[in-house]
Amino acid sequence: MTRATSPVGLSAEEAAARLRRDGPNELPRPERRTLLRIIRDVLSEPMLALLAGGGLVYLLLGDTVEALVLSVFATLSIVITIVQESRTERVLEALRDLTSPRALVIRGGTRTRIPGREVVRGDLILLAEGDRVPADALLAESSDLQVDESLLTGESVPVRKKTGSGEEPFSSRPGGDDLPQVFSGSLVVRGSGLAEVTATGADSEIGRIGASLGGLETEAPRLQTQTRRVVRAFAAASAAVCLLVVAIYGVARGSWLDGFLAGIALGMSLLPEEFPVVLAVFMAMGAWRISRARVLTRRAAAIESLGAATVLCTDKTGTLTENRMSIAEIRLPDGGAHAPASANPRVRAVIETGMLASAPRPSDPMELAFFRLGVERAAPAELARSYPLRPDLLAMTQVWRTPDRPEQVAAAKGAPEAIARLCGLAPDQAQAVAAGAEAMAAEGLRVLGVARAVSPSGPLPESQTGFRFAFLGLVGLADPLRPAVPAAVAECRAAGIRVVMITGDYPATARTIARQAGIDGDCLLAGDELSTLDDAALRDRARAATVFARIMPEQKLRIVQALKANGEVVAMTGDGVNDAPSLKAAHIGIAMGGRGTDVAREAAALVLLDDDFGSIAAAVRLGRRIYDNLRKAMGFIFAVHVPIAGLTVAPLMLGWPPLFGPVHIAVLEMVIDPICSLVFEAEPEEDDVMRRPPRDPAAPLFTPALIGWGLLQGGLAFVATAGAVWTASARGMGPDEVRAVAFVSLVLSILALVFVNRSFSASLLNAVRRPSAVLLAVLAATASTLSALLLWPALRSLFRFAPLHPDDLGAAAASAIALLLALEALKRGWSRVGVGRASTIRP
Repeated sequence: MTRATSPVGLSAEEAAARLRRDGPNELPRPERRTLLRIIRDVLSEPMLALLAGGGLVYLLLGDTVEALVLSVFATLSIVITIVQESRTERVLEALRDLTSPRALVIRGGTRTRIPGREVVRGDLILLAEGDRVPADALLAESSDLQVDESLLTGESVPVRKKTGSGEEPFSSRPGGDDLPQVFSGSLVVRGSGLAEVTATGADSEIGRIGASLGGLETEAPRLQTQTRRVVRAFAAASAAVCLLVVAIYGVARGSWLDGFLAGIALGMSLLPEEFPVVLAVFMAMGAWRISRARVLTRRAAAIESLGAATVLCTDKTGTLTENRMSIAEIRLPDGGAHAPASANPRVRAVIETGMLASAPRPSDPMELAFFRLGVERAAPAELARSYPLRPDLLAMTQVWRTPDRPEQVAAAKGAPEAIARLCGLAPDQAQAVAAGAEAMAAEGLRVLGVARAVSPSGPLPESQTGFRFAFLGLVGLADPLRPAVPAAVAECRAAGIRVVMITGDYPATARTIARQAGIDGDCLLAGDELSTLDDAALRDRARAATVFARIMPEQKLRIVQALKANGEVVAMTGDGVNDAPSLKAAHIGIAMGGRGTDVAREAAALVLLDDDFGSIAAAVRLGRRIYDNLRKAMGFIFAVHVPIAGLTVAPLMLGWPPLFGPVHIAVLEMVIDPICSLVFEAEPEEDDVMRRPPRDPAAPLFTPALIGWGLLQGGLAFVATAGAVWTASARGMGPDEVRAVAFVSLVLSILALVFVNRSFSASLLNAVRRPSAVLLAVLAATASTLSALLLWPALRSLFRFAPLHPDDLGAAAASAIALLLALEALKRGWSRVGVGRASTIRP
């Protein structure tokens, strides 16, 4: 009893050296935003043009100090935006690295799954059905290997591959059967293989022909489209109002330059340049936060959809369970149940045959369970042929040829009914096998049948049904439920999300695992019954079904379509090649990052790094939090622009001297921007985030209730600050004192708006108690800036502020506190009309 020598592959040190020498295994990505591109985009922003225009007007007026200050603010704006954009790009770059295709390599004799970009020349890569080939390579071993090379050749028919002798020059082009090479970007559709990498990155075939993997144009996410429409509408209205203000100043007061300054200040106060910035930051940081929950976001639209999911369809193995199979029971044809450690030779024969029916180097958890028992198997000289699983026959067969025997050994394992069919059992024998499998399944075991045949040397049959198999027994494998699953399922159900389990297991096994997970196992639909239902009948059954058992991968697509036809927003998990259509059809396709194939990952919107159902529930929670916080930020933006614009226009309408110029608006923008993009993004979730029904995916982000609430807040903030200005004027204060009071009142009112918008539902006291390091940092920076503007004579003179007395500051603070309390009282009533959340799908 011997074992074949296992390949060792490169050492970690040698692989690292080659990666440094040759560079990463990736093609140039034209969509990557370099620092120069970020700077160019920032310089084209309208707000920067307004700052530059204001500086030019100050120069024409002979006020070089004001012009210099605006230049400094313009530079600060550029620097802050570039730093923020660069940080966002670094987050996205890290996510791109994580979501790159994975490769299973052998390094130092150990199998390791690494990002495809880290594959180097000389690496030994393991290929299996559903894998995307990470680099050009020469086959050292292959078993019934077929590859789809249509990406390179345009020919959609898969081609056969054979093992190379090691002497062939790597000069063959893709296309045609029986080549010993596999090519980067092609797809393994059948079989398995071991290959040595010969070319990576731009040196690979796909690199030489200039293929670009990033050139596909995708539809803009719905939120981005809505935001662009709002920004365009605001920009058009702002331009019209600004031109009107310039005309009024020029005609009524005869001061066109002052009119231009007022128009620029008004334009800066009205231009909603925060909207696209906030959306970009929230989506990038949201994807990063979700990645920390071990879920990778491949499409931004998935973040929008997470809070709308009404049905979550999940696999059992590896998602609800730990995917750590162990053989718990072996049942022989006489009905006797035995422990796998039994010394019974018939039990040992079942285990050895199961090993022979497995891949030579297994990675499947069920196959690894056979090998972990430590039973030695005779090492055949050659694997003569593999017969893979087929949709019509859920069994696989490996045929081994030994050097000292004329006959060949065929070992089969698979679904008990399929093995019974291969063995040609009589009806009563097949019924006994089914009864034994049902009894084992009722204990929550995954059941496999095992059979063996001996075939004379010579040509092998085209199908595994051509062998004369003898039934050896049933194998029951246990896969424990993940400890966190019941709580995660309960959390999803509390959030109005119906959890549906879809599995290939027996109904009895599926019911047992479902009940352990907290899923109703009584509403079950089996695959054989599903195949008899038309679409209308399936839609009717899908309304209540919570468990789908004995399901073929292609039946998943029908389940998704039926649920969608019922008006559900469907999240679907999958890992195999045949799961790709259902993942793409679902509103939220979720691929397995550990055991999933590259095809499944490419079709999905989210990828689970650890294949854990708890990660899905965490992603849903984060998705709802991100959407909530985005709505808070957008409402704040609506609100904050009203008092700024109002105090810019009010002097013109009421005959007051101008209060704010571009320099004042620039300082206010320095306060508003970090609040919008950082403070609200970092806010923790609402207490009821997972106790409310899913939102309607068709509901707009900018609902009338949200816009109305923002305008109401802004209107009251304008009233509070205008009241402070009026009081200051009535007390006989000079213009510089009034301006200082107006500025302080406005800043404090903005901070009041922040506290009001931190939560849709929590009281002010509860919101204050929730820690936020980012908010504290912004408050400290704002207080420091405000203190410097009021106390430092040079800055005070520059901003045309006069010294304020404690009672003046107290009056400004009182107006902000009154605003805060009034809005807090109004918030409860306004929340009843839906400001706190988007429309829900069902009550």
